[in-house]
Amino acid sequence: MPTLKNISTLYTCRDEGNQSEVHPVKNAAIVWEDGEILWTGKESELPAVYKAKEVLDAGANIVIPGLVDCHTHLCFGGWREDEFEMRIQGKSYLEIAKAGGGILSTVTQTRAASEDELYEKAAGLLEEIMMTGVTSIECKSGYGLSMEDELKQLRVYKRLRENYPVHLESTFLGAHTIPSEFKNDRSSYIDLIINEMIPKVAEENLASFCDIFVEDSAFSLDEARRIFDAGKKHRLIPKLHADQLTSGGGAELAAEVGAVSADHLEQISDNGVHEMSDKGVIGVTLPLASLYTQQPYLNCRRLVDGGVKVAVATDFNPGSAPSYDLRLAMMLTCNHGRLTPAEALKGATVYAARAMGVEKETGSIETGKSADFLVLDAPSINFWLYHHQAKKPEKIFLKGSVLA
Repeated sequence: MPTLKNISTLYTCRDEGNQSEVHPVKNAAIVWEDGEILWTGKESELPAVYKAKEVLDAGANIVIPGLVDCHTHLCFGGWREDEFEMRIQGKSYLEIAKAGGGILSTVTQTRAASEDELYEKAAGLLEEIMMTGVTSIECKSGYGLSMEDELKQLRVYKRLRENYPVHLESTFLGAHTIPSEFKNDRSSYIDLIINEMIPKVAEENLASFCDIFVEDSAFSLDEARRIFDAGKKHRLIPKLHADQLTSGGGAELAAEVGAVSADHLEQISDNGVHEMSDKGVIGVTLPLASLYTQQPYLNCRRLVDGGVKVAVATDFNPGSAPSYDLRLAMMLTCNHGRLTPAEALKGATVYAARAMGVEKETGSIETGKSADFLVLDAPSINFWLYHHQAKKPEKIFLKGSVLA
């Protein structure tokens, strides 16, 4: 029954309150057993029953919940580093695609890789991600775009979940784009998703969510409705890539279908903000995608002021966001999204946990939740995000065990 003492400030990040309320506790302590938090509060109020137990020292550092990355594309073949240079040279997405880049280039490389090859690559990346302090992660398919290759990606995630202690949730993203072989017959591909892919994903229990890229260049609102209806019949919870490039009604659709989250949202309409707030849809900002694609950032202040809870994620993928640095995404959310460090912290913890359906298990430091927390060498969360460094946490606790 370990006890972590000498915590200068413990940011518990409970769900209640608004985005800025992270519920700090000065001079705090945490007690846990078998991976579950038993008690947390001021060290001076530590119950006597815990005082003689195993004691760990936080070194007068701050402690925050383990970080939650609620939007990644972790499993993929190859990389797309040439596109980085092409964007710098001013090439458009269409020009990059015509030159053989874009999502479909990753589809080609992912299809060519075996499940074992994809697993080894994803496992290596996951190990690196965990060492940055991410203790929960959502992982999408979407680079297979065939029955065999979508299942291949999702089976990789199932193996990762079995072999690593991280909280990992999988998302089926067969509706990422139309694959080349269906370029002139998109309705048949949508039928394949609805009638074959979704039932098979559900049969093998490979995903919790069904995601769709809703955009003029991807899937329409009506197509998305059909796919979501099929997903719901198989207990897949809706998620959306919405309003990234155009204000196409993706946020409104998220509210309509009861999505747990709508992600990107750089071009969200005022009505979309209202509808998401009314239905409690989490908005997920992905500032690393804006950084790499040199596109406008989401004004998160507008969403928060409109009553939408905003989560922060990386969108880690080989094309538009080839970085898994969630701390950097949080800093960009402050500088470009106009959220305070406390608001960004809540967005990368309990609100992100809500966006991946694990808020009852993790995302905050509370009795009964998983003992997932980070010891940070910083005097405050403001300083930690202001003084951005490529530095790992002093200690990472995941399900009560020390990773670093």
